[in-house]
Amino acid sequence: MTIRIGFTAEDFARVRFAARPAPVPELNAAFQMMFGGGDALLFGRWRRRALRSLPDAVAPLGDLVPAGDPPLFLDVLGETLAEGLDLVEGAPPGLVRAELERIYAGRPSPGWIRELHAGGAGAWPVLRRAQRAAFETVVAPVWPLVQDLHRAEFTRYALLVAAHGVGTALPLLVPGTRLREGTWEWPGADGPGGREITLTGRGLVLLPTFHWTGRPLVQDLPGRPVVVTYAAGPGLPLTPDTAPGTDGSLAAVLGRTRLELLRALADAHTTTALARRLGVSNATASAHASALRGAGLITTARAGRAVEHRRTPLGALLVGDGG
Repeated sequence: MTIRIGFTAEDFARVRFAARPAPVPELNAAFQMMFGGGDALLFGRWRRRALRSLPDAVAPLGDLVPAGDPPLFLDVLGETLAEGLDLVEGAPPGLVRAELERIYAGRPSPGWIRELHAGGAGAWPVLRRAQRAAFETVVAPVWPLVQDLHRAEFTRYALLVAAHGVGTALPLLVPGTRLREGTWEWPGADGPGGREITLTGRGLVLLPTFHWTGRPLVQDLPGRPVVVTYAAGPGLPLTPDTAPGTDGSLAAVLGRTRLELLRALADAHTTTALARRLGVSNATASAHASALRGAGLITTARAGRAVEHRRTPLGALLVGDGG
């Protein structure tokens, strides 16, 4: 499915970059990564730790996403957590009912969900407590880092716009997208067909997220600006005690031996040469290389009777070597 957003000249003037990170969308992105199945090598340990740390109060959020597809009324901005939670609670009743019916079509729903569908006031505090508990557990410990990353991304956007203009900056900001004849589009999304979005003067908000690694997410609700949430993080789980890209955070994600192997592959090595350099058996070196190859961090090719391993551009980026 290709997503297309049509711009007029006036619409380009209404594009803005979110001035600050938004707590609720960052929480939503973190939960999608937590319950997703991709990037197991990079995110598997983080997922297991995060899931173990969740308090019981978070359980209603799982009720809202029984099949991994969150309701649209959770997609709000808000510069503080309280503001975002107020916006969720202020969602139009018709949207809340429609989304709950979509999500629970043919499925039995918990009592508090039925109360939410009926407009009962007692259901909203349940959801608010769940969102707050989830944020405090998963996102709050890394929120200062999210703020630093957002400032850096804001600066990148400002420099791109200053150098190239908004029209050129959009596809540079979100790799894999393109702007053609006033339409911003990105192909390759799952599913057949396409999705056409017309701004019609509503404006467009660019919101980077630092817990998400997938394709851009588009929020298109009547009467609101279109929001494009795009992955801008380092491609690693965020941790409170280390900055992304450091040895500490990479070792926590990959494991110390795999990180040493990845660093060793600044030059091509055979399995035997890697084993000798790392002080492990050939079988162990081969197993670690296989895991890194599965994550797209190295490639392996036959060289005579041996095989040679090389870092991919992604592998080089993760260890801070873009050359």
